[in-house]
Amino acid sequence: MNKIAIFVVTAAVLGTAATAQAGSLGRPCTSAPASQWLSIEALQAKVEAEGYKVQKAKLKKACGELYTIDKNGQRVELFVDPTSGKIVGQL
Repeated sequence: MNKIAIFVVTAAVLGTAATAQAGSLGRPCTSAPASQWLSIEALQAKVEAEGYKVQKAKLKKACGELYTIDKNGQRVELFVDPTSGKIVGQL
């Protein structure tokens, strides 16, 4: 029984670490200078044009992070290239 509990705890810890890495993408979304970035409002408009409802948006580590609701009503965190508005990752 103890071996099962240890396995479950270990799997949960590793799963959380993998999610944290995916969330930060482990790299910036662009290497372009901030002077070439779109405004947060422009990034939000581009994402909304693709069918997402944006609840919160911010720029972090050269990447737009937008907390959204998708077409199916599911919460989705999007990572967006701030120079183009292209979605480069999601959780």
